[in-house]
Amino acid sequence: MEIWINPACSKCRSALGLLDAEGAAYTVRRYLEDVPSADEIRAVLDRLRLEPWDITRTQEPVARELGLKEWPRDAGARDRWIAALSEHPKLIQRPIITADDGTALVARSEEAVREAISHGGKG
Repeated sequence: MEIWINPACSKCRSALGLLDAEGAAYTVRRYLEDVPSADEIRAVLDRLRLEPWDITRTQEPVARELGLKEWPRDAGARDRWIAALSEHPKLIQRPIITADDGTALVARSEEAVREAISHGGKG
């Protein structure tokens, strides 16, 4: 299991604390430093069963600079969104947990973290 985090994010710290408390086996990816490629973002989106705009933090200053709220949300714009997430990783919603069974979750709640653990992450 891998968790994409920003150490400054309280939800990320909470998720890590719960993973540790539950004895989950995981690796940490500080995605602002180890920026995911467009292909990695596509793979995570497939696992999440979401579109790039679903995991975009549209309130970030860079989102406003790019005018993301005005971008189309359709198949034709998908690659543009993915490129923006890769070029500006701060836009990626966090934390994201990729579980051992191939699923992934945006783990912003305790319930989501526990669900990720149930998909294979016990150490």
